[in-house]
Amino acid sequence: MKDNEPAKLIVIVEDDPDVAKIIEQVLADFGFRTVWCRSAGDLLRRLRTLAPDLCIIDLGLPDMDGIEAMQRVRAQSGCGILILTGRAHSGCGILILTGRAHVSDRVMGLELGADDYVLKPFEPRELVARVRSIVRRREGSETQARQIAEFSGWRFNLGNNTLTAPNGEEHALSTAEADLLKVFVNNPNRILQREKLMGTRDLAPNDRAIDVRISRLRRKLEPDPQSPAFIKTVYGAGYLFLATVNWSGGAN
Repeated sequence: MKDNEPAKLIVIVEDDPDVAKIIEQVLADFGFRTVWCRSAGDLLRRLRTLAPDLCIIDLGLPDMDGIEAMQRVRAQSGCGILILTGRAHSGCGILILTGRAHVSDRVMGLELGADDYVLKPFEPRELVARVRSIVRRREGSETQARQIAEFSGWRFNLGNNTLTAPNGEEHALSTAEADLLKVFVNNPNRILQREKLMGTRDLAPNDRAIDVRISRLRRKLEPDPQSPAFIKTVYGAGYLFLATVNWSGGAN
């Protein structure tokens, strides 16, 4: 994980509190954020507001068959999934963590899109290694696919730092401006603190470098920099990139 990126979010779907606690603790020890869901219904509700990097799912859930849960998650979310009972959950990268050792369960889970398969009881360090592997593979594929960010008629090519206006006019961004816009398009509609926008650089209380960058980017991006439509200042909190961002590959 890069220093200017938030910790990866792992959703744990497990009805056994003791097992869930073990998974939460070991993932936290290795720098992951976690959210625990006790049921498939709880997971589906949370996915309305959460965007996890991976889901760990117990297939023996009390309210829904694991296969059905996996299919519904795939339809609802693009997150990665790790399945905790022996059958796959839907919608993302998947690692099955299960007590079911039947070959048919394993084959079914993998055929439905699971990235890996781990049996209970499991070795916590091995589980972390499998989770890391899935996250790395997803990051690699997303990097290839997420080359052009489009919002409100604008196109930002992350490969060559080119910003194209709705009228077709191109702006070549400096490295600093492009790095700032990359953070914004990857975190739309979220309040971002100044420290996050500056990446690994330590900020003094009176450091205004980020404000200078924001001002320069606004002059290129905003129709009226004095009344910005995209980069909003949230006083006392940071900045907000107000836009719906769609992604496409760089070949277009």
